[in-house]
Amino acid sequence: MNFKIEAPKIPALTSLETVQIDFLQSKEEITRCIISDCIIEGQEASKVSFDKVLFKNVTFVECSLPGIELTDTLFENCDLSNVDFSGAFVHRTVFQQCRMVGTDFADARFQNVRVLESLGDMAAFRFANLKQVAFEHCSLLSADYYQSVLHSLAFSGCKLDQATFSGSRLKGIDLSDCDFTGLHVEIEDLNGCIISAQQAASFAGLLGLVIK
Repeated sequence: MNFKIEAPKIPALTSLETVQIDFLQSKEEITRCIISDCIIEGQEASKVSFDKVLFKNVTFVECSLPGIELTDTLFENCDLSNVDFSGAFVHRTVFQQCRMVGTDFADARFQNVRVLESLGDMAAFRFANLKQVAFEHCSLLSADYYQSVLHSLAFSGCKLDQATFSGSRLKGIDLSDCDFTGLHVEIEDLNGCIISAQQAASFAGLLGLVIK
């Protein structure tokens, strides 16, 4: 990774209050706290803001939180599967060992974000803007990056089989240590993408080549 990602600026844990989320209101601001060992269920609110928050062992169930703002936030061992985070603004945030299966980040803006050892199969990043973002040792099978803006984006040791990158420029992005047999991508999007010799066979069909 040849770029720097700013870490979340979270105060010392001893200075943070542990709170419980019972009901979220649109445009509510939640800051400087720990939310842990709980289930957040059936919440529907837009443009909720979390700043300097630690989520730990939290499961989101049937939640719709479009336009959520996450700044200086850390998710540890959380289940965010199928949550609607469309239009999210995510800055200086880490997702570590999280389940993000089918999570909707369409139209989101990510900057200075790391996703570590997480399960993000079928996650949607369509039309998203991802800048200074790293996915490290994640499963991203059939994840959708359709027509996204990708700038200073890193994939390290990820499973990317059948992920969609159509309409997203992959110039300068290194996929050489990722695992996939095929991607959904247009040939023009691959210009400048870094792949291994073994992976090159996966794209032969796009060039009209037949490998014997």
